[in-house]
Amino acid sequence: MDFGNLIILIYIFVLAIFIGFELINKVPPTLHTPLMSGSNAISGITIIGAIISTGHGDIFLAKLFGFLAVIFATINVVGGYLVTDRMLKMFKKK
Repeated sequence: MDFGNLIILIYIFVLAIFIGFELINKVPPTLHTPLMSGSNAISGITIIGAIISTGHGDIFLAKLFGFLAVIFATINVVGGYLVTDRMLKMFKKK
């Protein structure tokens, strides 16, 4: 991979961070639980993709990034389910 492609990938990554942050901040609390359930399903797919890409990487850096992707996606899924469960408990009658 040449330096130009690396800069473009870093630019896309940073742009995705800012766009994701802005979108999440604009979600009203009543829509948070259904959207979180959907994002958990997408994160599950991300885990599968990260595992596949980690296994196919020939370069150490690719394997490292794949491993980090698996870890972060797993944290995202577990945290998402915990938050969803916590929010659903708020709607149950005592």
